[in-house]
Amino acid sequence: VESAEEQRAHVVVGNVLSSDVFYGDDADALKKWKKMGVLAVEMEAAALYMNAARCGGKALCILTISDCPLTGESLPAKERETGFNSMINIALKAATR
Repeated sequence: VESAEEQRAHVVVGNVLSSDVFYGDDADALKKWKKMGVLAVEMEAAALYMNAARCGGKALCILTISDCPLTGESLPAKERETGFNSMINIALKAATR
């Protein structure tokens, strides 16, 4: 978060749902996850944290949200690129601390 704040990036910290389904069709389930405070859906964070825990390492999941099935929002390609580049810079700064 400190690295993001230094770069004046918009950051939201919270829970995400790790799912193995890229395009799910259960709108009711998404509504329930949203009600529980889930901010986004992604596919790798749970595995990342499990492997880090298994190896006694540290892990951090930093996401750039491009499409959100919880809200129906979607970013244009240029904003996706800008957000992704910003995320990489934040991750590199955090990793070198």
